[in-house]
Amino acid sequence: MQNVMITGASRGIGLEFVRQYDADGWRIFACCRTPGQADELNDIAASSNGRVTVHQLDVDQDASVAALKAELGDVPLDVLLNNAGIMGQRNAARGGIDYDAWGEAMVTNVMGPMRMVEAFADNVAASSQKKLITISSRMGSIGETKADNSIVYRSSKAAVNMVMKIVANDLGSQGVIATSFHPGWVRTDMGGSAADISAEESAGGIRHVIAGLSAADNGGFRNYDGEIIQW
Repeated sequence: MQNVMITGASRGIGLEFVRQYDADGWRIFACCRTPGQADELNDIAASSNGRVTVHQLDVDQDASVAALKAELGDVPLDVLLNNAGIMGQRNAARGGIDYDAWGEAMVTNVMGPMRMVEAFADNVAASSQKKLITISSRMGSIGETKADNSIVYRSSKAAVNMVMKIVANDLGSQGVIATSFHPGWVRTDMGGSAADISAEESAGGIRHVIAGLSAADNGGFRNYDGEIIQW
């Protein structure tokens, strides 16, 4: 059985990843901040014959990540899917920056994935697939950006892309494939109802690309449909 850990698994794309991996028979460690309020996630777990387990995790907190590591020990993780993230201050622009919100976005979107890497890199390296995935955003592409706003979110995603590139350089010799993904503009609480694609399409596309990743893709940045995105 293949193992996947998913952060931010209680809603949106994260919940859809759980649904799809569950349908394919994976062992899923589904992580969220408040499991007691994650009704849909708990329903999936209850009907999974034990293959899906729900775990409390706040990627902002060292102690929370360490507690999860202590709980799971050395279990191999074929895919570690860093999905948890926040928008921070929406449409932040010069003259109206909420610096506290900016700091919160950096803690969750940048330091959170790195905390997970530090705790679980050996678990990924011990697996057969060795795939370390972070849900980033095309809004973090420096080469493509022509916007004059959304500084908070864009900068956090550009920063986590750099983190993942360095992690790829660090762990590549162990066979780990570290890749960032743009999920598309998705109809979720974060993306809004006017977004282009469904969570089903986004998660399904990313899963398809993940399944085909090889060592040559280590350190890459891709769209949910596999398109390579410039840094």
